[in-house]
Order: sequence, then structure tokens, then C-alpha cells
Amino acid sequence: MATGYLSLVLHAHLPFVRHPEYPDFLEEDWLYEAISETYIPLIAAFNSLRSEGVRFRLTMSLTPPLCEMLVDPLLQERYAHHLDRLCELAEHEVVRTADEAPQFLAAARMYKAHFAECREIFEAYDRNLVSAFRELQDAGFLEIITCCATHGFLPLMSNEEVKRAQIRIARDNYIKHFGRPPRGIWLAECAFDPGDDRYLREAGIQFFISDAHAILYGSPRPRRGIYAPVTTSEGVAVFARDTETSEQVWSSEIGYPGDPNYREFYRDLGYDAPDYDYIKPYLHQDGVRRNIGIKYHRITGKIPLHMKEPYVPEWARERAAMHAGNFMENRQAQARHLRGVLGREPIVVAPYDAELFGHWWFEGPQFIYYLCKKLHYDQDEIEMISPVDYLKIFTDNQEQTPSASSWGAEGYNRVWINRQTDWMYLHQQVAEHRMVELAQMFPSADGVQRRALNQAARELLLAQSSDWAFIITTGTMVQYAVKRFKDHIHRFTRLYEMLMSGGIDPAWLEDVESKDTIFQEIDYRVYHPQETG
Repeated sequence: MATGYLSLVLHAHLPFVRHPEYPDFLEEDWLYEAISETYIPLIAAFNSLRSEGVRFRLTMSLTPPLCEMLVDPLLQERYAHHLDRLCELAEHEVVRTADEAPQFLAAARMYKAHFAECREIFEAYDRNLVSAFRELQDAGFLEIITCCATHGFLPLMSNEEVKRAQIRIARDNYIKHFGRPPRGIWLAECAFDPGDDRYLREAGIQFFISDAHAILYGSPRPRRGIYAPVTTSEGVAVFARDTETSEQVWSSEIGYPGDPNYREFYRDLGYDAPDYDYIKPYLHQDGVRRNIGIKYHRITGKIPLHMKEPYVPEWARERAAMHAGNFMENRQAQARHLRGVLGREPIVVAPYDAELFGHWWFEGPQFIYYLCKKLHYDQDEIEMISPVDYLKIFTDNQEQTPSASSWGAEGYNRVWINRQTDWMYLHQQVAEHRMVELAQMFPSADGVQRRALNQAARELLLAQSSDWAFIITTGTMVQYAVKRFKDHIHRFTRLYEMLMSGGIDPAWLEDVESKDTIFQEIDYRVYHPQETG
């Protein structure tokens, strides 16, 4: 038996961004960047490990909005076009740097190979990356878990029907994409309120991930701290984030991503290209310089951006391997100590946003690749498992009521409700009560009435996304987040008024359906109070 267990959990999520009404939309780049820099590199790393005979086991949430975007034909086609342009630019860059900037030539060649691999993998799975992750789950290498339907922040919802709907819709969407029910869930923003576990139990969810203070400040106090799960009164297991592993990877100050040899995120060819006419064809239609994804500098140190030194891919790869070894050794020492203290093998839960690996920390997928190899070949103390595996090994876990909690600054919801965002919940909660009202008033609608009710449910769900409040609080793309929230509330309100008056505008409804296409399988009756379990 191992000395201890490591559960690496990657939370892959993006808000549902799809704008067919525009030929070129900036915020759709969030998806395209994540595909090229995170999702495909992770798939490539996992497939390499698998082909090399390496045993590994990770847990990964793929949220319903992300899955819906990854299988959407319009977004697939747009990503293919985006990737074609990057491949073309990378080929030009190899020629340009060979003549004009040989210090960047090795990186230019790396980008050419990288984007070519992205295209190869994307097409190998018929442009459906969900199928790649499903294949890895079916083979036992991944445990894919779900999330609240639209990353909705459960503690700030107004009634049990809408909370239950977020979970049930997520479960049904997971079944659509992965062919079986989910066994675990990443509650959006790790936000938990005592009592919300009832909706998880009703949906057949066995475990969820929390921040450390959910268990540490729960009642009664945890006997094994955060190194063993607790079980709620509803029978749902709770696994808490380990603070030590978080700091080693998350922190740009003392964590691995801040190493001087790693790629500098804030220098990009979109801004650095000296010839504007050269780079213009690869910008958006507005012609404004912005990040493209080709970055030629390394972090170097705490110096001005214009003084950063050239990025050397081989140095960065070597450093990723070194850091993977350091991470493994730290987990070994941690497990030895904790086993003696706890009296049984601990589980160290290391959850991260998946987009940290590749998008923000370019070498992150390499780090995961080397970590899995080293755990497989270089030691026998630490075993990689999923939380659901741990529950099969240890069934006698302490019962506890975890504390109300979230992750993010200060750990108690402030990132999502504050002076910048409190106005949102007045509108959201009115819509929530109205959705329940509609489900009661129309228990068996059909035809255009049913379509309108299903679309009302979609608009409410999209308004509930925690991403809009997060963006507003952090001050990034605020105008877009405000507009998205207001658009969904306005569309919901108009649908509500049409349904209540009996006069539905089919042309307007069809237009909205063509834009907000998420959850084609949805049944509005999930909001009916009689549907409680």
C-alpha cells in the first residue's frame, strides 16, 4: 500500500461565449486560446503518457458550458480558421526570425510545431475534443466530474428549485456528453452552503471539492484535517484543497510559474511585431494590436517588460522536469509525515484551474507530463488516484457539516457579491422566482409555448453564470460582462411577459434560440416544485 495518495484535480471552465450574429468576435478568443494552450496540450500529454505505458490518474472537471462550446459546429469551424491563421503566421515567423531575429528562431520553430500538433489532434478527433477526454476517461486515466450547469454560484440563488435545477441540468448534460452519470462535482467557485449537499445527493453525486476552510471550520472539527474527506449528513463526501500544493503551483511569486526560464505571458508578438502591416492580417477586423499567442521572451526576473530576455524552449522544458521532481519529493515528505500523524494514508488534494496549465503557465502541461512519469518510474510511495477511488479504499470517513465557504479572495463570497455586483442579484432572483412560476403555470406545454419555456430556462441559466460577477469584480472586460448579464435578463423577461400574455413572437424567439443554443436537451419542467426528490 502507498504511503499516501495524490489527487490532482483540474477545473476546466469557460463561460458560454458564442456570437453567430458577428463574423469575428473578440471574446470567443477565450475559447480558442484555451484550446490551443491548455486543452490540446493536456490531451497530447495524456496520450503520450498512455502510449508510453505510464499509469496515471487525474480528476478533471469539464463544465457544461465548456462541453457545449467544444461540440458546437460553429465554434469548431471558427477555431479551425483561427488555427489556420496561427499556423500560417508561425511559418512566416520561422523565416522572419532566421533573417531578422535569430535569438527567437528556436521559439519560432517551437510554435510552428505546436500549432501543427494542435491542428493534427483537433482533426484526429473530428474537431470534437470532448470525445478525446471521454476516451481517456473510458480507459481509466481520467475521472471527469461535472460542475453547476452554468457555473452558477449556488449560495446566492434564491430558492431550492433553481439550485436543484443547476445540478440536475448539469447531470443530464454530462450524461449526454460522457455516456454515464457523473460521480463528482466541482461546485462553481468551490462555493458551498450547508444544505446544498442535498441537491448533490438527489443527483447521485458522490463527492465535491471544497476550499480548506470548509472542512477546517466545519462542525465538528475534522479529526484528520484536510488530508481525509468528511461526509455530510446527506452522505456526500467533501475533499478539501491542500494549501501547500496550491502555493507551490499557484503563486507567481514563490511558486513554479515564476521561474525566470519560463515564458513571459505579458510579451506577445501582437504588440511586439515592428511591422504593423505584417501583423495586421492576424489581428481582429478592428486592427487593434492584441495578444496573438506567440511570445518570444522569458520571465527573466522582476525587470521592466522591455528588458526581458529571449525565451529558450529547451531551458524551460528542463526546468519543468526539475520542478516536477521537486513537487514529487515534497509530496513524499508530506505523506510520510501525515501518515504517522493521521494513522492512515493521507490524500493530498491539489485542485487548480486547468487554464493555469498552458495558458498562464505555458510549461504547465509539460510539468504534468513529467510529474506523472516520475511518479510512475521514480518512486513507490505516492499513488495518483481520484477522490472516488479513495472512497472505495476508506469507507469510514468522519461525518461533518462543512462551513459555508468559497475560494477566491477571503474565501466567503466577496468576489461575487460586493458593491460592484450586488445590483445583479436583485434582477437574477426575480427571474428565478418567475421561472418557478412559469413551470407551475405550464406543467405540460408543447409547440412554440414549450420552446419559449425552454428558452426562458436557458436565459436564466446563462444570467446565473458566476463569471459575469467575477469579471466585474476583477475589472477585466467589464462592459462585456455587464452586457451579457443584462441581455440574458432582458431576454428572460420578454419571454416571461410573452408567456404570461399568451402572445409569443415566433421570429424573435427563433433569433434568440439561434444565439443562446446551450442545453438543447433541456426540459423547463425541472423547475417545477413537484420535481423535488
